[in-house]
Amino acid sequence: MKLALIGYGKMGRRIEEIATARGHEIVSVIDPHAKEKTSRLGVEIAASFGAANAAGVAGAVNNLGGADVAIEFTQPDVVVHNIQELSRRRIPAVIGTTNWYHRLDEVKRVIEADGSRLLYAPNFSLGVNIFYRVVSHAAQLMDSFPEYDVGGYEIHHNEKKESPSGTAKILVEKIIAAMKRKRTPVWDALDRPPQPEELHFASLRVGAEPGAHAARFDSPADTIEIKHTARNRDGFAFGAVRCAEWLANKKDADVSQRVFTIDDFLEDV
Repeated sequence: MKLALIGYGKMGRRIEEIATARGHEIVSVIDPHAKEKTSRLGVEIAASFGAANAAGVAGAVNNLGGADVAIEFTQPDVVVHNIQELSRRRIPAVIGTTNWYHRLDEVKRVIEADGSRLLYAPNFSLGVNIFYRVVSHAAQLMDSFPEYDVGGYEIHHNEKKESPSGTAKILVEKIIAAMKRKRTPVWDALDRPPQPEELHFASLRVGAEPGAHAARFDSPADTIEIKHTARNRDGFAFGAVRCAEWLANKKDADVSQRVFTIDDFLEDV
């Protein structure tokens, strides 16, 4: 499989290593901040990518190298434009950037109109997605026991640009979907007691933490905490490459669905 990497930060570099180890070819790296020379990687570095006046891959189309799939880990302010440009060229895209889901309906219309394919996830770790299911089941059980309140927290490294994380948002959505008595997430600092229907979820940015997410069910008698902690970025990168492999094998003739989530991948695999 020929891969284009849109964004070449820490995640992009780990994806490159894992994809290469699995026998795939990196034909293009697009990132205005990448300092590697073409001779070292055998790829094109497109300086125009992500420019404020022309965000995305539009100025770098000749540098996509005939990619079968693009894996995109960039920033929320350019991701939708990147998706549009990749879709217009019918290059299937795996999207790891978060905090753009309020524009999901718009993106779906673009993908459908162009006949392209896209898979997105707030977190590509297989462990995190199993964690979601465990927490959802626990929240459903706890809904019948009002003495157990629920909240949570997430921790990431001090270079992470957004808060809360996309993973935290999905986790809270799943808890709320499973509990009738929790309806409203509260992300900011609370200077008052939370209302019974509110679910408080906190964020901490410190050090080099790759990512930790926890749900706490707390009663006067005891606490149950369910937590996922990433040791490194390998789980996220491996999941993104596996999803790219899966998406590359989806054929255009399968028109019943063109926008997928990691849940579609897990159910199929």
